[in-house]
Amino acid sequence: MAKAEQLYTPAMISESSGGEVKNLFEKDAAEEVCGRIDRLTPATQHQWGKMDVAQMMAHCSSAFDMASGKVNLPRVWFGWILGPLVKPIYTNEKPFSRNNPTDKALVISDPRDFSREQQRLKDCVREFHAGGAAKCTRHPHPFFGALTPAEWARGMYKHMDHHLRQFGA
Repeated sequence: MAKAEQLYTPAMISESSGGEVKNLFEKDAAEEVCGRIDRLTPATQHQWGKMDVAQMMAHCSSAFDMASGKVNLPRVWFGWILGPLVKPIYTNEKPFSRNNPTDKALVISDPRDFSREQQRLKDCVREFHAGGAAKCTRHPHPFFGALTPAEWARGMYKHMDHHLRQFGA
């Protein structure tokens, strides 16, 4: 096993936080998220926010592209100042609040194909899970800054949970 994989096993993530924390390196968490994605339909309505369900799934897939290093967004200027202060929002056990600001690069406003986006998002979740710490980006988050693979895994679960709750899944 590679050294990076040894540093960030699911058990170590839970131990380091002082309690059980869901994260997408855990098989059960990844399967749960994929099951919730499967419950979405083209007619599923948002409970808050502006995106429709297909746009939300495209947005989440873009976030996985960032977490896996396929896309590296530049740091935003106010992230340099505020990011370290609010980073716990991304990694703690509390769910994200509604209507948080979104990086303009991750805003999806054009029409998207529901079936294509649903499959793409499930593929992204599975790929992130399977890749584990070794395939997680080392590039800083555009707002929060440097994140460990464990923090990315926890934050990506929270991001998915937030948007799935947004659509009642």
